[in-house]
Amino acid sequence: MLKIVADDKIPFLKGVLDPYVDVVYLPGGKITAADVVDADAVFTRTRTHCDEKLLHHGKVQLIVTATIGYDHIDTDYCEANGIRWVNAPGCNSSSVQQYITTALLVLAQEQNRNLQDMILGVIGVGNVGSKVAKAGAALGMCVLMNDPPRAEKEGGEQFTSLDRLLAHSDIVTCHTPLTTEGSYPTYHLSSYDFFERMKQGAVYMNTSRGAVTDTEALKQAAQYPTVVAGATRKHPKLSAYILDVWENEPHLDLELLENALIGTPHIAGYSSDGKANGTAVCVREFCRFFGVLDAMQDWHPDAIPAPPMPTDIWIDCTGKTEQQVLYEAVTHTYPIWEDSLRLKQIPTDFEKQRGDYRIRREFDHFTIQLKHPQENIADRLGLLGFKIGNCLCVD
Repeated sequence: MLKIVADDKIPFLKGVLDPYVDVVYLPGGKITAADVVDADAVFTRTRTHCDEKLLHHGKVQLIVTATIGYDHIDTDYCEANGIRWVNAPGCNSSSVQQYITTALLVLAQEQNRNLQDMILGVIGVGNVGSKVAKAGAALGMCVLMNDPPRAEKEGGEQFTSLDRLLAHSDIVTCHTPLTTEGSYPTYHLSSYDFFERMKQGAVYMNTSRGAVTDTEALKQAAQYPTVVAGATRKHPKLSAYILDVWENEPHLDLELLENALIGTPHIAGYSSDGKANGTAVCVREFCRFFGVLDAMQDWHPDAIPAPPMPTDIWIDCTGKTEQQVLYEAVTHTYPIWEDSLRLKQIPTDFEKQRGDYRIRREFDHFTIQLKHPQENIADRLGLLGFKIGNCLCVD
């Protein structure tokens, strides 16, 4: 019988393959070489380091991570030793889009600003960044995009340089993989120099990988007063920052967490829909690779729980701005401040808050009914992914 060692926090997985395969569920951060020595496959998230130390004495043929990122997998070692590795690109892109959209609207309310007057700079325009850019446009923002690898392949017409993006963007959001080599390494991309090049009073957001941000550089950019080049700056460079990922997580810099406008425990991509997509990749790739369970090679969880709030949202637009309506709709689906408050109150529960994350459904699970809507608001909500009800002008 084939054997899988799986992170026990991969949702919707337990019981799916168990009747046909020996599946051992273990905490991701505690999986050892002894655990996988007789395993044929490993299903992981970000906490299991799949490297020579883990794999050298075993017979693992397949590693599937239920995540977009794969910096926890030593891909060079795997490829050199005939171990197939697979990630789940795009699996939680709509979840991160929901997170960023909510964060933008909460930020605008906190700072009493109109998003339609602001420029959003998106660094890294892959599956996630592309959806974030579309969300920014749906909110009425001007969007600048920076992605050097894509610009090299596709031409630079739709992309902008990092210097220009940093100089002009009111909000900068990072959606890059974590890399240390190649033409465009992203380790500590957000450095002292990076923040100095940002627009005065701008906002920084990172939902990619913690080490994309230099913690000390970010703290300096957010501090008041700050000494730069021997002179004291009267105001901090940044007006706010929002972080979902952290260097050295789960061991957070508590000062960085305390001063974040929003600080969450690496859950931007943790919608139930996104997690289901990642789990589906694990099951499908296993069945296809080993040529077993043909009927499950297109499997997807079919019992994702409903969210705790109503999925029909009724909004009377009378006397409200477009942004107020968007805020009401978006935060109904995801009250992001609850995640932030929970982490700030008990930062030592970082992993527990990730592992026991609540049910969160994406925008397309909700239907909006609008009373006396503004001319463009239904289109904007539709572009974000909401379903729009038929009765748009009822009394």
